Amino acid sequence: MSDVILDAWDGQAVPVHALLETEVEAALAADPFAQGLARTAEFKGKAGQALLVPGADGTLERVLFGLGGTAEPWGFRALPAKLPGGVYRISHAPEGLAPDRVALAFALGSYRFDRYKAREGERPRLLVEADLSEARHLAHACALARDMVNTPANDMGPRQIETIAREIAEQHGGQLTVIAGEGLLEANYPAVHAVGRAAAHPDRAPRMIELLWGEEDHPLVAIVGKGVVFDTGGLDIKPSSGMRLMKKDMGGAAHALALGRMIMAAKLPVRVAVLVPAVENAISGDAMRPGDVLASRKGLSIEVGNTDAEGRLVLADALTRAAELEPALTLDLATLTGAARIALGPQVIPFYTDDEELAAGIVAAAEAEADPVWRMPLWKPYAEALDSDVADVKNDPDGWAQAGSVMAALFLQKFAPGGPWAHFDIFAWNPRAKPGYPAGGEVQVIRGLYRMIRERFA
Repeated sequence: MSDVILDAWDGQAVPVHALLETEVEAALAADPFAQGLARTAEFKGKAGQALLVPGADGTLERVLFGLGGTAEPWGFRALPAKLPGGVYRISHAPEGLAPDRVALAFALGSYRFDRYKAREGERPRLLVEADLSEARHLAHACALARDMVNTPANDMGPRQIETIAREIAEQHGGQLTVIAGEGLLEANYPAVHAVGRAAAHPDRAPRMIELLWGEEDHPLVAIVGKGVVFDTGGLDIKPSSGMRLMKKDMGGAAHALALGRMIMAAKLPVRVAVLVPAVENAISGDAMRPGDVLASRKGLSIEVGNTDAEGRLVLADALTRAAELEPALTLDLATLTGAARIALGPQVIPFYTDDEELAAGIVAAAEAEADPVWRMPLWKPYAEALDSDVADVKNDPDGWAQAGSVMAALFLQKFAPGGPWAHFDIFAWNPRAKPGYPAGGEVQVIRGLYRMIRERFA
């Protein structure tokens, strides 16, 4: 994404007065023209409201922007959608708003996916005279993840995910290892191979992507992301309505790479391993079948009860690889279950961990970054629903357990490293557009996770 936040500007910038509802009357008291304009537009300073005030020559003189009843920076996500192209500056705002956080919110709210459209005209930009280095890094990483999720599967296959990981590695001095196709069997990633082998084209072939960065004596943070570039459901094929958004099933990979990029750009004192099993769950004569028993990197056999529960299969091998690296912390991110949406909807992300300290850190950081999460239970009595009559475990639990997102987490726990680990069942999508939150790919939880990691390993 191009920079929409500026720390210097030679020309004139249009002033923006950011107002609480309680400040509007006083702000308009000495300006009858603006008072009348506000009455006509019913501007009352509610969150996200904007009033464009022209000067005597008809050009834009200033902007009044409503923050509602609370002064918090994330309200500025709605500002870019209210403005014509040009450069703006915050000339008035309630006390306590950190300029770099306002800038980050503005940048997040400026995102548009326009790869397949004619370019629009000038976009609004915000002048903030502060150190914007971290805000830029975070905004660019979030834009990368959203671009990846929004890009259709014909242009975002396993090869393209590998290319993006390679670019990140080259930019930040990381090491990239990629194992693809039949090489997955030789390298002992049998579940990744089984899920992705039906996509025969070389660029669509399954692959295990491993990006390492940082000093070897630093604590290692393993970040695992589900990279299913498109999910037909396999032989247990989805209906067309269920397949429509499956380009976003690699959202976990996009989030993992973006979070890794945030950490690398900030040069946090950790060693990072980003692990992405990138596959397409396609249909062909070589596709895995219901009833197949798969090997896994950990040595546990897995009965495939449903080929549409493939994400947990590739994550099983990736989490086993993470354990081999002896991480101080493991995080996995995956668009794993529809049950998570039934439980919490599209905006609140369930996460699972048995580590109380880690859970508290995740929640505190998420609240500070307005990156909503909700802790869900790893309810051990349900684990027996994963027992198989013919294998060590099965990928579709018995129906009596019902809790689909919980069951997926319990399955992953069998393969996760023994230390601190958390699983996030993300959605990676805005189903409804509103100012600052366009419909389409969305970044969830990783701003909070970046803050948690920065504080945990400071």
